[in-house]
Amino acid sequence: MKILITGADGQLGRCLLTACARHELLPFTHPSLDITQLDKVREALSCHRPGLVINAAAFNDVDGAESRSAEAYAINALGPRNLAVATAAREIPLVHVSTDYVFSGTSRRPYHEFDQTNPQSVYAASKLAGEEEVRSLNPRHYVVRTAWLFWEDGKNFLLSMYRLAAQNQLKVASDQYGSPTYVPHLAQAICKLTGTEAYGTYHFAGYGGASRWELVNDLFHRLSITTPILAVSSREFPAPAARPAYSVLSTIQDPRIELPAWQEGVEEFAHHLQSRALI
Repeated sequence: MKILITGADGQLGRCLLTACARHELLPFTHPSLDITQLDKVREALSCHRPGLVINAAAFNDVDGAESRSAEAYAINALGPRNLAVATAAREIPLVHVSTDYVFSGTSRRPYHEFDQTNPQSVYAASKLAGEEEVRSLNPRHYVVRTAWLFWEDGKNFLLSMYRLAAQNQLKVASDQYGSPTYVPHLAQAICKLTGTEAYGTYHFAGYGGASRWELVNDLFHRLSITTPILAVSSREFPAPAARPAYSVLSTIQDPRIELPAWQEGVEEFAHHLQSRALI
């Protein structure tokens, strides 16, 4: 199958190129395809005629979105709308990747696909708007929500903590809970899902929940890093955008594709970091 991937230079996009390698892949970065321009999207589909489109493009600057709302909505809502319009016209399935931040964070249990959304930031609201556009405009859709992505390349929280390990001590929030997700695991699950034709909304995230402190502590333990990690309140890290205090994801959707436990992702992550250190 011929698969067009937007945001192909991001963490997820790059992992999708590996996970879906048995297909004919058409990777597009923002310079090569601006999804906020409907005519450009239509032109790309007309020229390349893919059998599937995966949208991994996103405005992911959570705090920056508070002051750059127009840009956030353009990429996270208008872009998916354009992809949905253009793919629906050609009866092409569309995968759209969203976030756990669409939930308020007040739940006492993991959020499943049918729970009520209630975004608390501009970023989260723009991502929810993108979901809604995709659902309403292309019936052949897969909306995939995920959370707390980490990988050994790119920019992410866990990699930042690893790079700060040389400090005398680190302070990490112990009152924010989510589902840490190793990006290659997510990419593999998405590739598997697209072969099902079971359209709908899915939660794909590392199985089980953890606080940010637990996540960093697990990594440092695996790498024998002895830097003290102080468990503190998230109030010690004031930011322009609100984050959910609890956004652990669960799934009740078929076809029962479940990612490995988040600890397995950290183990693989740690292995790759150790391998690089030996080069």
